Amino acid sequence: MAPLTDKQLEHFQANLESLREELDHLLAISSQATDVVILDQSRVGRLSRMDAIQQQQMSQASRAAYRQRLLAVDRALALLSEGEYGWCVTCGEDIDPRRLEIQPESVLCVSCQQLTETVV
Repeated sequence: MAPLTDKQLEHFQANLESLREELDHLLAISSQATDVVILDQSRVGRLSRMDAIQQQQMSQASRAAYRQRLLAVDRALALLSEGEYGWCVTCGEDIDPRRLEIQPESVLCVSCQQLTETVV
């Protein structure tokens, strides 16, 4: 596989920057959903409180995933600025552009990614 062209690098940089903005926006709009749940139990039933707590926990999990993906996007942008984007950080082989199209923050080729996910 050939290294990424300048045009491809520009395309992936735009994708990464767009993804970064989207994640920042999702973090901003989800911040209130993780606030402490306070319900007046004299007016709201126990099940409503449990639903609210479950929603809060789901929001917290989503925010954690957004933050983790944002870190991966920032890492990919740093690699791009260093001229190292598109190369697997483990084996040094090219990352398939089709993989980068789906997940532009990828820093591992498919083979190395599978190795990290293999349960021993």
